[in-house]
Amino acid sequence: MSAEEICYLPARELARRLRTRDLSAREVLQAHLDRIEQVNPQINAIVTLTAERALSEAAAADERLARGEEVGPLHGIPVAHKETHDVAGVRTTYGSPIFADHVPDGDTLVVERIRNAGAITLGKTNAPEFGAGSHTMNPVFGATRNPYRRDLSAGGSSGGAAAALAAGLQPLAEGSDMGGSLRNPASFCNVVGLRPSPGRVPTWPATLPWEVLGVQGPMGRTVADVALLLSVIAGHDERNPISLDQPAAPFAGSLDADLAGLRVAWSPDLGGLPVDPAVSAVLEPAVKAFADLGCRVEPACPDLAAADEVFRTLRGWLFHAGFSGLLEEHPDKMKQTLKDNIAFGATLSGADIASAQTRQLQLITGMREFFSQYDLLLAPVSQVPPFPVEWEYPETVAGQPMHDYLEWMRSAYSISATGCPALSVPAGFTEDGRPVGLQIIAPMRGELGLLRAAHAFEQATGYGSQRPVF
Repeated sequence: MSAEEICYLPARELARRLRTRDLSAREVLQAHLDRIEQVNPQINAIVTLTAERALSEAAAADERLARGEEVGPLHGIPVAHKETHDVAGVRTTYGSPIFADHVPDGDTLVVERIRNAGAITLGKTNAPEFGAGSHTMNPVFGATRNPYRRDLSAGGSSGGAAAALAAGLQPLAEGSDMGGSLRNPASFCNVVGLRPSPGRVPTWPATLPWEVLGVQGPMGRTVADVALLLSVIAGHDERNPISLDQPAAPFAGSLDADLAGLRVAWSPDLGGLPVDPAVSAVLEPAVKAFADLGCRVEPACPDLAAADEVFRTLRGWLFHAGFSGLLEEHPDKMKQTLKDNIAFGATLSGADIASAQTRQLQLITGMREFFSQYDLLLAPVSQVPPFPVEWEYPETVAGQPMHDYLEWMRSAYSISATGCPALSVPAGFTEDGRPVGLQIIAPMRGELGLLRAAHAFEQATGYGSQRPVF
């Protein structure tokens, strides 16, 4: 088996071969290190490489298996962690000059769970400054480029993770998602990204105890691989008061399911958002696959009118809580858009936040009523296909001006405001070769059904099997 073939093995198959010793952890790691050396300079996805540490961990993993010890579900699988997630002993900058030389003492919870499951720490993947924005560029490491077309954005904020997956630099990745940061880069890079329900994957450390807008979740090249990683990172943690005390093991099982009779709503613009015609041209035929699978597909959309106020208000509140102190200390070391978000948060009153939370409850109630009639909602992940890497964000979408760097992400962040789990799955390419993902949305805490539906779509269409050319 060639190094490239090893690097593109599905994570579930790779895990099986590692456990049965068909492949060693050293062999798998070396294949990925060779691939990184060959490809990463072209896309800038992995920004810190911990090769010596990884080689030591891979050797130890092989020795544990040789001694007959029990190994975890991710035994020997190399994983590079998102730049906004702490990894003990590894430079972690959050994409900010303020933390250019920062080396944390401990792991974030999601990293800790991945490492405890047997994964090998490969390094760090690029992200925008403090994860703000859906295009991966920052003043510390620069921009990450799309593996399918290196003149385009890889999306964000988990853009380095998505690009590394698509390029065969790692088989699994974790990321985070407030306004689309797991889904948008997955759409741009032709991989799979799942935003779980709040509490499914507990976040620690956390800024606010009851925060439900930002979540962490899994990414992979296949839906089954995403489900495998979810089985590792999901589950209760007593430090996080919203964490769900539900078993995660079912996510690691088979996702095969008969979708016949499933009630599926299709909203091509989520209630009137501008959508680039190139995106619509890809998604319209892709959605037909659900009808071919026996689903009852019909046009419908929930009422998302409150989503803008909810998302922007709560996000502003969170940014002020999380970053205002840093801004006071380092006023010249933050990008202007981040400063603007923090300043907006400072203007919010208690009444503003209460209004947003009240309207969020209305959104949640409306989605529950909508999902009493439908099992799934289909929509665009991103309103645009991947755009030039030099842009900060697209200033127009389908001829309509975008007034800030968030507005083009409304198709993703409107769903964030509802608390519903949502997944991006590859749905095809534009005529000029830009990947487009389909967003599949399920009722709150309905991740298993969501994964099964996405798996069936993936198996029926095969869009995710097309690799980038280097």
